[in-house]
Amino acid sequence: MSTATRRTVMIGNLGEQGRSASATPLAKLAWRNLFRQRRRTTILVIVVAYATLAIIFFWGFTDGFLNSTINGQARFLHAPALITTPTHFADPDPENALPDLNFLEESTSIRLVRTAAPRLDFPGLIRSPYATQGVQVRGVDPALENAVSSIPENVGEGRMLERVGETVIGKGLAESIDIRLGERLALDASSQAGPQATGLIVVGLVDSGIELVDETTVLIHIEDARSLTGVETATGVALDIPFGREEAAVRALQNRLPEGVQAYPVKELLGPLQSGLASERAQMLPLSLIFSLFAAITVTSTVVVSVLERTREFGIIIALGLDQNRLSWLVTLEAIFATALGFGAGLVLGYGLTLFMGTVNILGPLFANIYGDFLSGFALSDEIYTVSNPEYLIYTGFTIALAALFAVLTPARRVRRLNPSEAIRSN
Repeated sequence: MSTATRRTVMIGNLGEQGRSASATPLAKLAWRNLFRQRRRTTILVIVVAYATLAIIFFWGFTDGFLNSTINGQARFLHAPALITTPTHFADPDPENALPDLNFLEESTSIRLVRTAAPRLDFPGLIRSPYATQGVQVRGVDPALENAVSSIPENVGEGRMLERVGETVIGKGLAESIDIRLGERLALDASSQAGPQATGLIVVGLVDSGIELVDETTVLIHIEDARSLTGVETATGVALDIPFGREEAAVRALQNRLPEGVQAYPVKELLGPLQSGLASERAQMLPLSLIFSLFAAITVTSTVVVSVLERTREFGIIIALGLDQNRLSWLVTLEAIFATALGFGAGLVLGYGLTLFMGTVNILGPLFANIYGDFLSGFALSDEIYTVSNPEYLIYTGFTIALAALFAVLTPARRVRRLNPSEAIRSN
């Protein structure tokens, strides 16, 4: 018996079984129809797969871009992660400094921690012959700071400090106190032994293009900071951690830190900025919904075209005994099966793409070549990776659910209204 004959017999049997019959034969026929019309099925599967892939990549890129912004800001303002005392985290006073630095070697033994750089932050007063300004000073180890901060590589004039008695300040700050490269400034600070002051030579000016950084940065050697404050250790230890692994590294490190010392990932360090970026992500939801709506309409349009092309075929099927209601279910099942195939393929391709671009830095160099210095104003890292989040499955599922709903309301409704004699005569 030929394939066409078997199909005709099945359709006839379905018509005889009527409404009370099991849906299994109808589902089997719908599944076979997918492979009988390979071109139509392939188009629908590709459309659904593309829509699914596009939505997953849209959110993977959005979250990755925001994470890159967080990482870039962190390397200017803080670090990918910071070890400090909870009291200093709540009240950044040198009196709340770390009790010792004996954990440094232990912290760098964590696989994800590449560098640990001690810092000593304290409030101070810088004076030039023309102006005075209150600042937050950061004492750093020049040999290690480049690994945990983007400031050293953004010294636009001069160089990064190398030894005791030198300082690097922001270009905007230098203009506000009217001091130039190579000149001396005075730095006053309060120590445990009383007021202290020292003279420093300006060896570098930070020109990052970020107003906050260029107007507030003051870096000095950590030994100068210890002399000024009387603190023999540090207020914190900045950690260099691979992009996207900050929270995992902090969890692994926390168990090895002494009591009264805690590690903080970048998202906790940034505070209000992190909340602002979360708000930016929320603003992307309407755009995603519009995109999902258009994707669902595209899928539905493909199903509608399929129904229009098969009008004569449907007329013959109705003439063989399958009523319009069951035929509409046949069309709906075909659309659901094809959509499910496309959805599955799109999930594999979408998550595969975001996983690949989440480990290989393709987007960073691409954006740098296209936009150049424009992105530097956003403190973007030169590493931009996509994110793979299980919640993207919900977003794509919403789109496919819309498509399935439209497929039931539109094409199936048209099938229910078919007149068999007119349908058979149509071209």
